[in-house]
Amino acid sequence: MEATTTLRERKKEATRQALHEATLRLALERGLDAVTVDAVADEAGVSRRTFSNYFANKEDALLHGDRVRVTRLLERLRARPLTEPPWQALTEATAAHHAAIGEVDPNWLAQVRLLRRHPALLAQQTAAQNALELELAAEIAARDPGHRDEPMRSRVMAAVFLVTMRTATGLWAEQPGGASLGEAVRAGLDRAAERFA
Repeated sequence: MEATTTLRERKKEATRQALHEATLRLALERGLDAVTVDAVADEAGVSRRTFSNYFANKEDALLHGDRVRVTRLLERLRARPLTEPPWQALTEATAAHHAAIGEVDPNWLAQVRLLRRHPALLAQQTAAQNALELELAAEIAARDPGHRDEPMRSRVMAAVFLVTMRTATGLWAEQPGGASLGEAVRAGLDRAAERFA
């Protein structure tokens, strides 16, 4: 039974990924405003109903890749030793995350640029970032229980971490050909670390 469930989950994730990729492909070809859910479903070879089983709208489908990356980053953070100071754990988890990614997927870079041009996407991404901030804050607080400045310290640290990641990624995307994304993010995190030393 467990093997069947695992296979079912793999099939679901493959469908989710196919819908995400179809949405991104069409958005880059036609512009996001010209993309319809029906067109995405056709591109992915599924029904409109299947699309609706996985995503609420085309923006949700487009941002699926971000949710996957965030989940993997959180997993890496949770795997860090609990004795590691919070900012160091965040930085090392991020470094491991970028090392695992390797070369940046050109589609992801195109998505980053697309996000910057569409307020509706940015609003949805901001909502997801708010949820991530709470999860990160909980992880930070768990690494330093009883800190006198809680819950302020963990919430501020999580917010600064996310802003630093977003800023470093945005600057990197605007200036191709320089440092790798991992190096750019690490430089930003090292700069921000001065506040939490």
